[in-house]
Amino acid sequence: MIERFIASLPEGWRELAELAAAPIVWIPRLQQTLLGFFLDSSSAWAAAAKYVFVLFPVLLGLAAVWCTGLAVYTVPFRSRRINFISTLLMTWWDAARAAWMYWVGVLRMGAIVIGWLVTLATLAVKLVFEAVRQLVLLPLSVTGRMTDRYFRPGVPWIAFVMLIFWCALEATIFTYTVMPTLSQVLADLAGSDQVPRATGILLWLFLFLLIMGSFACVQALVDAVKKREFKFIAQIVLVELFVMFFEVMFLYRELVDAITPWIVQQTGDKFHPGLWFTLSVATFGWVGIRGMTWFLFGQYGTAPLLAFISRQPMTTPEGQPFMAEPEPAWWHAPLADFKREIGWLHEKSDQLLEYLALPVLHLVAAALNFAMVLITARPVFSLPFKSLKEITETRETLAALHLQPRRQGNL
Repeated sequence: MIERFIASLPEGWRELAELAAAPIVWIPRLQQTLLGFFLDSSSAWAAAAKYVFVLFPVLLGLAAVWCTGLAVYTVPFRSRRINFISTLLMTWWDAARAAWMYWVGVLRMGAIVIGWLVTLATLAVKLVFEAVRQLVLLPLSVTGRMTDRYFRPGVPWIAFVMLIFWCALEATIFTYTVMPTLSQVLADLAGSDQVPRATGILLWLFLFLLIMGSFACVQALVDAVKKREFKFIAQIVLVELFVMFFEVMFLYRELVDAITPWIVQQTGDKFHPGLWFTLSVATFGWVGIRGMTWFLFGQYGTAPLLAFISRQPMTTPEGQPFMAEPEPAWWHAPLADFKREIGWLHEKSDQLLEYLALPVLHLVAAALNFAMVLITARPVFSLPFKSLKEITETRETLAALHLQPRRQGNL
C-alpha cells in the first residue's frame, strides 16, 4: 500500500518519499511473508505447532517493528531523546524476555497437562481395580461386618430371636396338646361336633402371648430383686405363683397326660400315675424348662422384648440409656472425597488459569509497552509479571502515570 502511494507521486518526489518511508516501507512485505508462512503448512500438526509456538511472538514482533518504525519519525521532535531511545531499547529487551517466557510457559503448561492426564489415568485405573477387588471381596466383607457387629456389645438380637422362636415353639406344642380338650369343651357348649377352623389359630396366638407374658413375669421378678424392692417382690412372687399354677394346670398337665401312656408302657402294670404325680411332674417340668430357657437366652432376650413392646429405650446395667454406636453411611466417605476433590480443583483452577494466561499476557503487555513508549516515552508495565494480581492492578498503574505535558530542554 505504501509502495503504491509512492508510485502514484510525481517522479521528482519519489526519491524523497522513498527516503521518508524507508523506516516502515518494508514492514508490509514482512507481514505478507509471515502470513504466507502461517497459511502454508504441510499438515494439521505443523499448523497447530506454528499457531501455538510462533503466532503470538510474531504478532508481538510486528507490533514492536511498527512502533519502532513510527518512533523514528518522532525522534527529532522529542525532548530527552537519549532517554527515549534507551527506553525503546529496554522495551525490545522486555519483548525478547516475554517471548522467551511465553515458550517456557507453553512447555510448562504442556508438562503440567501431561502430568495431570497421567495422574487422572492412574487414578482411574486404581479406582477400577479397587472396584473389582471390592466386588470380589464383597461376601467376605459382609461376613466380617456381621461378625464384628455380633461380637460388639449392644442389643442381644440373637437372644431376642431365640426367645421369640421358643415362645412360638411352646405355643405350637401346647396348641397340639390342648386342642382336643378345648374342641370337646367348645362342642359341648355349642351343641355341635364341629369346631371352627380359626379356633386353632386363635388358640396359638393366645398361648404365644401367654408364654411371652410368663417370661415377662420372670424378668419383673429379677428386676425387683436387683433393685431390692421388697414390697414389689412379694407382689410379683404372688403373681408368678398364679402364672405357674395356670400354666401347670392347663398346659403342662395336658402335656404330661399326653405322655402318660408312654410312661405306663415303659413301667408296666406296677405303676399307676395319679393326679398328684401328674401335677408334680408338670410343676417340675415348668420350673426346669423356664429355668433352662431363662439362663440360656431368656434373661438376655426378655429385656429387648419388653423395650420393643413399650417403645422405650433399653438401659445399661448402670441405668443409662443404651445408645448403639452409629455407623456412618456408606456414601459419607465417597462424598467427603468428592468434596475434597472439588476443593482441590477450585484451588488448582486459579493456578491453571495463571499458567495459561501469563505467557500470552506477557506478549500483550510487551506490545502495549511499545505503544505506550511511542505515545508517552515510557512503558506502562513492568515485565515480567509474577502473578495475575499484578495484571488486575492495571487501572491503578495507569492512574499512577499522571500523563501531563512537561516542558523540558532538549538533550
